[in-house]
Amino acid sequence: MKALILAAGYATRMYPLTRDYPKPLLLVRNKPIVDYIVEKLEGLDGLDEIILVTNSKFISSFRRWMKRKRLTHRLTLVDDLTTDNAHRRGAIGDIDFVLSRKKIRQDLLVIGGDNLFDGTLQDFLRFARGKAKPVIGAYDIKSRAKAAKYGVIRLDRSKRVIDFKEKPAKPASTLVAMCLYYFPKDKLGLIRQYLRIKSHRQDATGFYIDWLKNRCPAYGFVFKGRWYDIGDYKYYYEAKRKFAKK
Repeated sequence: MKALILAAGYATRMYPLTRDYPKPLLLVRNKPIVDYIVEKLEGLDGLDEIILVTNSKFISSFRRWMKRKRLTHRLTLVDDLTTDNAHRRGAIGDIDFVLSRKKIRQDLLVIGGDNLFDGTLQDFLRFARGKAKPVIGAYDIKSRAKAAKYGVIRLDRSKRVIDFKEKPAKPASTLVAMCLYYFPKDKLGLIRQYLRIKSHRQDATGFYIDWLKNRCPAYGFVFKGRWYDIGDYKYYYEAKRKFAKK
């Protein structure tokens, strides 16, 4: 299995803080956000490589970060060859770029580079391997007003995704997607199939999941504890105050 960290965005909502510095390297409790993610990934069975995709603007920052890391798994940086927000590939575009560039033919775990959450990934991975289908990490945000800012999920009793809407005006539930996905190797080709349809958006993984669920079963795994999606200053400062406190 490969793990892919998405870190090629330009975080324009957090300017000027992220104008010249990548969001995943911002500090929370004196540690870069991406360090928390890497630590969770390194504990997974069957993982042989961690890949981090970034852009040409920020790859030098990640190279410096990587030199300071001591890792038990191989970590590879991939430059998606974009230099500004106007020409970004988007999350799905970056996943496809890495699949092609690295010629990946293994199961793939994808995680957003600004994801902070409690617990490990072991139970998520066990659930995903048991289903052998695409699986989404989900979180109950407890508020429909807050849910409207995310991809909103509805699951049936078997945890199969029966509805998915990206930032709906009237959310059908308070369960939201975390930008954490497991794609079995035999379903990776669907990403390229999706991108061939020019009307489909590349910037938000939720649009892909909405399309995917109608072509093969997809499931949701609900995480407990705390979760912070570092999308703007508010959530970043909240994470700095609260995350990793005992």
